[in-house]
Amino acid sequence: MIGAKSNTKTMSEELSKTRAMTEATASHKFFLLFVFLLAYLIFYPYLQNSGAGYYMFRLMATAITALCVYAVSFRRSLAIVALALAIPVLLDHLHFRQADASALSIFYKCLSLAFDTFIIVVIFRRVFFRGRANVETVSGALCIYLLVGFSFANLYWLLATLQKHAFYLDPVTNSHSFPNRFDLIYYSFGTMTSLGAVGITAVSDQARSLSVIEAVLGLLYLAVLISRLMGAYRSANDHQ
Repeated sequence: MIGAKSNTKTMSEELSKTRAMTEATASHKFFLLFVFLLAYLIFYPYLQNSGAGYYMFRLMATAITALCVYAVSFRRSLAIVALALAIPVLLDHLHFRQADASALSIFYKCLSLAFDTFIIVVIFRRVFFRGRANVETVSGALCIYLLVGFSFANLYWLLATLQKHAFYLDPVTNSHSFPNRFDLIYYSFGTMTSLGAVGITAVSDQARSLSVIEAVLGLLYLAVLISRLMGAYRSANDHQ
């Protein structure tokens, strides 16, 4: 009996250590993904059109896709689905030098949106359906926020491709009349943070509708989900 109790206690301790190591690893996954997403946003305007810098930019995008797969690989089934959705995204990064209006480019962009949605949903479930908040969940919440901004930028790109006059670029502040990828990233994060994107205006009803949806989601995310998460995190620290 004593031996059985000892074995049970040992197994319980090992299980606790395994769970702790898993949480620490997950925290590292989310933090690393957040750093790359932030770097992608910072260096985009400097690398996208500059010779060797362009290939560094493509390499960074490929690394982010791989990190997204790594970040949601909590179970083998999730890793398999994420990897299957990531393959066309990786091909898009490696094949297309510039986004265009071809059917193949649009198809790849739709698959990229499916991949982004899957990653966001998995991280969301991991972050907001856990018993208590910790560094892992905070890092995951930051990743979700940035991924949503990039996903809406992809939606705006699809809309601008299908509707040539979906957005109006003020010629006073823009040197081109059709929005490029970074214009739409700028517009997306400006809309989501409710700061606005100076020089870019949603013209079509669909563009305005998407803009309103993103603005509402951004406000709800910051006001409700992040505040709830940080409140739980502080509460957990107070009880320690």
